Amino acid sequence: MKKLTKKLTVKKENLASVVGSGSLDVLATPAVATLMEGTAAELAQSVLNNNELTTVGTAISIEHTSPTPLGAEVEAEASLVKCDGRLFFFELTARDNAGEIAKGTHTRVSVKAEKFQKKADSKFDEV
Repeated sequence: MKKLTKKLTVKKENLASVVGSGSLDVLATPAVATLMEGTAAELAQSVLNNNELTTVGTAISIEHTSPTPLGAEVEAEASLVKCDGRLFFFELTARDNAGEIAKGTHTRVSVKAEKFQKKADSKFDEV
């Protein structure tokens, strides 16, 4: 099983009170999700080993179970548990110095980067 970890120091822009996901000065759930998904994306890209391909997220499910204050360090780990054709399946965890703060699953699909971007850019051309 391939794994990757990435770290984040909680800054003001990562707080729930700033991103709009809550009123407290704690690490926002969307910030945790972004760190976890970004870790999985980087791991998937290392497996693809093809500059014409990339992956896009198609599903993410996390439980954010413990608050983390401003200035704390958070580490996310993505574990690639299965590849099925173009699909990549991950287990995700995030921790701070006191222990686990979030866990979940994530799915990504490989796409041809240039073709996918062109499709997105032209989405409303005929509207």
